[in-house]
Amino acid sequence: MNSDHAFMARALELARKGLYSTHPNPRVGCVIVHDGRIVGEGWHARAGEPHAEVHALRQAGDKARGATAYVTLEPCSHHGRTPPCADALINAGITRVVAAMQDTNPQVGGNGLLRLMHAGIAVQSGVLEAEARALNAGFIKRMEKGLPFVRVKLAMSLDGRTAMASGESQWITGPAARSAVQRLRARSSVVLTGADTVLADDARLTVRADELGLGAELTALAITRPPLRVLVDGRLRVPLSVPFFQAGAAMVATCAAASARDRYLDDGHELLAVPGSNGHVDLRKLLIELASRGANEVLVEAGPRLAGAFARLGLVDEYQLFVAPKLLGSSARPLLDLPLARMADAPALKIVEMRAVGDDWRIIAVPQSVA
Repeated sequence: MNSDHAFMARALELARKGLYSTHPNPRVGCVIVHDGRIVGEGWHARAGEPHAEVHALRQAGDKARGATAYVTLEPCSHHGRTPPCADALINAGITRVVAAMQDTNPQVGGNGLLRLMHAGIAVQSGVLEAEARALNAGFIKRMEKGLPFVRVKLAMSLDGRTAMASGESQWITGPAARSAVQRLRARSSVVLTGADTVLADDARLTVRADELGLGAELTALAITRPPLRVLVDGRLRVPLSVPFFQAGAAMVATCAAASARDRYLDDGHELLAVPGSNGHVDLRKLLIELASRGANEVLVEAGPRLAGAFARLGLVDEYQLFVAPKLLGSSARPLLDLPLARMADAPALKIVEMRAVGDDWRIIAVPQSVA
């Protein structure tokens, strides 16, 4: 039905309001429709707070009886930090529920829809499912594979260079591109970088509210749930005096001796011991650990060596490349440290979006293996 698609599209629009704040929960929107008219709307804002269905039912009031609920994700059926939304829909007298997709959380996994059916409610699933899955790609991957969605952000010149030979890289791109990167940080569970970037750029990797370019409501939500900043420093080369550590609590992933743990704790940071070899952290095991802590999306902002390591290991789900209209020259640093001997070895990417961002261009590409 065309009306089903239209109402689900509105529910997805509401769900996107939670882009910067629902971690570790999925982004969910809900629309209540009675006699072809929207009588209630809601979206999930923060973990521990009411889910989208509850907000929509409160707005609908008595008009929810006999109505249809459009939800971007299967209503939950278990008691977590909030009661089951399936029960709330049943108790409100909803007679039909349309879900964009089934929940991949094993605690739900079809049980919510089944509970609704057993209560005599007509159930339909799969309306605009592709859009719903794209909105929660990180949550879905964590539930299905025990890994977060990894997004690698790279800023480069037209000749594919990311920094001068000295390591200097501020600023390749302009203000509009930097604002877009701030939004990428704000939506992420984790922002991850390496020792080279922190030492060369004095990088803080914080979310700066004045550069987000969001409205007051979403900005307030974004800055109250900042991403965890993770430094991959296998040999503990970065001193605690650098701006990265002065900007707030952070995690350091290392395979060095844990004897340094206390001095990091004293400054409010966490030292995470991760297996590795030759001073290099095992990145897959680090991602597994981050996922176990509820990380849905990891944004990698690193130099060519660490970004290249993620690429070589097949750990990248999406590349976001910001291309500046300038040339840095042949002695500047390459985009990725990715030694290849033959054309046949070149990883194939699929470009899914390309658009101007101020004076720069943004290219979003995904490995063909995950396209």
